[in-house]
Amino acid sequence: MTAAVDDDLWSAVGDPTRRRMLDLLLADGDGTATSLSERLPMTRQAIAKHLGVLDRVGLVRSTPAGRERRYRVDEVQLARAVAQLSSVGAAWDARLRRIKRIAEAVQRTTDQRGTQQ
Repeated sequence: MTAAVDDDLWSAVGDPTRRRMLDLLLADGDGTATSLSERLPMTRQAIAKHLGVLDRVGLVRSTPAGRERRYRVDEVQLARAVAQLSSVGAAWDARLRRIKRIAEAVQRTTDQRGTQQ
């Protein structure tokens, strides 16, 4: 693989709620825990905790906005995550192609033995 896999990053985006939050932030440009709580079926406090996880791995950046914080997706870190996903996907595709070739070779050998008897 060309990119090192960041387990903390993948743990953060492995949660469907956090992925939905990223989608909303990308669509809207930015948001607060309050604005996200109006669009998601959870409390502002729960959203703030999820945003904290995304912030720790660098997927979002926050800036003070009055009594709240505005969150915006860090596009560089998101691009890094996409690159990791592509790299992992390519590695698994290569593994599956090798497994398929081995299985086909075993099947051919089994078929040949069956016709020789």
